[in-house]
Amino acid sequence: MILLTVIAFPLIAAALAQLYPRSRLGADATCIAALITLAITMRAAAEVIAAPTHVLVAIPYWVAMDGLSALMIVLVAFIYVTAAFFSVGYMDFRQNGGSRRYYVNFNLFVFSMLMVPLMQEPNIVWIAVELTTLFSVLLVGFKNTHEALEAAWKYIVLTLMGASIALLGFFLLFWAAGQAGIEHYTWSGLVAVAPRMSPVLLKAAFVFILVGFGAKVGLVPLHTWLPDAHSQAPSPVCALLSGVETTVILYAILRLLPVLNAVPSIQADTWLLTFGLISVGTAAFLLLRITDYKRMFAYSTIEHMGIILTAAGMGGASAHSAAMLQIVGHAVTKSFSFLAAGAVLLLIGNRNIASVRALVRQAPLAGAALLLAGLAIAGAPPFPLFLSEFLILKAGLQNGDYLVVGLLTIFIAIAFFAIMNHVSRMALGAGEPASRDAGQRGALPFSCKITLIVAAVPILVLGVYIPDGLAALAALAAKSLGGG
Repeated sequence: MILLTVIAFPLIAAALAQLYPRSRLGADATCIAALITLAITMRAAAEVIAAPTHVLVAIPYWVAMDGLSALMIVLVAFIYVTAAFFSVGYMDFRQNGGSRRYYVNFNLFVFSMLMVPLMQEPNIVWIAVELTTLFSVLLVGFKNTHEALEAAWKYIVLTLMGASIALLGFFLLFWAAGQAGIEHYTWSGLVAVAPRMSPVLLKAAFVFILVGFGAKVGLVPLHTWLPDAHSQAPSPVCALLSGVETTVILYAILRLLPVLNAVPSIQADTWLLTFGLISVGTAAFLLLRITDYKRMFAYSTIEHMGIILTAAGMGGASAHSAAMLQIVGHAVTKSFSFLAAGAVLLLIGNRNIASVRALVRQAPLAGAALLLAGLAIAGAPPFPLFLSEFLILKAGLQNGDYLVVGLLTIFIAIAFFAIMNHVSRMALGAGEPASRDAGQRGALPFSCKITLIVAAVPILVLGVYIPDGLAALAALAAKSLGGG
């Protein structure tokens, strides 16, 4: 029953926002629902860790949670909290009359993301992934400007193309499973019959799903929608889009690993390494020429999705465990980065990197947040992504993947230089302090300030100390991939 309540509160908040459009109930209900959802997901994750089978079942063969899905919903719930509280001040500051539309779609977006890890039937997972696209595209186009609508259309066209490709993959997967005599078409059922499945059908299904969902994750070459969408969406929405939506969709790809590993001739690791390295390398070089700080963080998302995919392709317990830490580090760091970018945008009024100088002197909290975001997302020590990337490279060396490690190290170094070059000039660079484009500069809303401080805590802690509960959950998640 606890698993069903996980998805209930975002729906309740969305309903209240729709029913009471002229009050602040939508914002208040969203914040309360986020806190309750986080508490429930943490309780559910603790039960998964304590359970003898490390699995919680709500509806047999339909709704269940293991270590990997528990890790995902905890991350979604945490970013739900920070994005919800930041939204309160963000929406008030911008004095946007569409707050009802915002909070309804915001909560439905979270609801759809929570569904993806909880559903056990692969075809239902595909439907849940498409719901994330439906509700998020409405948020990308929320401002209703020409640029926002163009970004939303580009987003939906490319991701629906990906959805069609992935759907073909799921049809092939269902066909192969049926031929193998599967009893229950679930993730665990697929693992059980994997040795009897047609390698040709299974490989074709995997490639279609990888390419199709890869478009939604932002993997190269179907990545072009992602920077546009993130530059136009409200910053709290970007925190959800980059922080957890991309990872939740990547989850659907990772779920196939135990199935694919049962048929070595498919060479799934080669596909994962290829897509991963191409994405990391492309994003790293594009970061050198970026001029928009929200797009900078968006390209960084492409980089980190590629790193996670590369780690998954390396295989083995060490690489998979490091990939789980990379997922955690990216979620908390990237969501914070977009909240910091949102604070800068509220104060300065434009997204141009060249327009922002000496931000620490002008707005100490926003400047410090931006500097912390840049250091953390670039992978500087002692922040979480430095630890996870170091462990990924170490695992690669232990596996003998020397070429992969060499290329990955070069690409990470290029991305680090690019991000730090941009962020250091914005936060600390010499020149006239940034000035707001239009009107008189206002103070950052109180809820935004508090949220930035709270959201910074995991970044400051997880690079030097990983709580036992999180470590246990990450270990279980790695085992779900066949990571030992």
